[in-house]
Amino acid sequence: MFEDDAEMSDQVPAEIPALVFDREHVPVLVGGSVVPGRFTVGDASVVIGPVGTVIVAEASDAPAKSGVWNAEVVRLIGPAPTPVTKRLVGSPWDVDEGSLPIHIAVRVGSDVLYLGTAQVSHAGTSDGVLTDCELRFEAPLSRELLNRVRPPLPPEHLPDLEWLGNVNGDRAAALEQFVTGWYPSADATESPSSDSSSRLPGRLRQLYRLAKQRPAALGTQNRILSEPDLHTDHLEEMLVFGVENQGGFFWSLLWTLERPEADPTVWFREFDEEPIAEQEPLSGFLIQFSLFEASMGADYLALPCTLTAPQVGQLTEALHLVPLRPFWPWAPTHFYVAPGLVVHVSSEDGEAFDAWAGATHRSALHPLADLPIEWSRFDG
Repeated sequence: MFEDDAEMSDQVPAEIPALVFDREHVPVLVGGSVVPGRFTVGDASVVIGPVGTVIVAEASDAPAKSGVWNAEVVRLIGPAPTPVTKRLVGSPWDVDEGSLPIHIAVRVGSDVLYLGTAQVSHAGTSDGVLTDCELRFEAPLSRELLNRVRPPLPPEHLPDLEWLGNVNGDRAAALEQFVTGWYPSADATESPSSDSSSRLPGRLRQLYRLAKQRPAALGTQNRILSEPDLHTDHLEEMLVFGVENQGGFFWSLLWTLERPEADPTVWFREFDEEPIAEQEPLSGFLIQFSLFEASMGADYLALPCTLTAPQVGQLTEALHLVPLRPFWPWAPTHFYVAPGLVVHVSSEDGEAFDAWAGATHRSALHPLADLPIEWSRFDG
């Protein structure tokens, strides 16, 4: 990254943003009285010294690579050597080391741009090794600088909206078109259906078939239980097929040994409360569930702060409303879509609204960037 015989500078770089970062700055930032430790973490370089850390990443748009993710966050993708793990993750007896400044720079062509300092906001480890790390800038980047250090690349492909025309016609086609368009296929071995499969409704069997090559279709936030995990409730009256991620509620169908109803009612139940019928039967519910989970599990997110009704109108004006009755009795939820984009909007009282946008590529979020909305996170 930088030469070991770099000369020392008299001062720390102060012009932010977009200061071209000369190699002589590094010893000053990490402590020039000793030879710093230099490490490679994935495709990034990390220099550690007694007074600070410098992380230099490449300009990248890829989820699996280190780099600036949005105006507030930079990601470091490991595995990391032990000294880097110790410096960034720390331990109860390394309070002083963990509080040292972390300086972020990005290589853009032949230049290295200094972006300022950041603090670790999330770190993942495995067997004591840092696997991934999210750092939050102390001063968010401007849009102009963000576009330099995280170049906006055109998508190779955005899922189309062919499925939308089948939502209130051929719902089996709509579900298949959406799932296969949103999720890339993965190699999977076909497994024979169990004896119980003939007693499951056709739409549920269809989702299991799709999930053989696209496991994420069963959910990332909440989930549809795999077929071996299906079970009846304590009265053996309801077949539990979907659960909330913390077990707070579940979805079920009336269970019978007879031939299943073609498009049964889906029942929502919180703990031991009385079950509530979802407004859409299973065929519509599975489309809604798939839309919700696709947005929740997307790599690229846009999360606005609480919205008013007029702001919801601004957010969804250029999007297509999915023509289904509201999902989820707790907070009735509607879905709005564009190619490669799913937005769900919910409200408990009809006055304050929560929204969540998920996209297959950050370019699908670009039309939302100029809206007069405050974002808690924006990856576009």
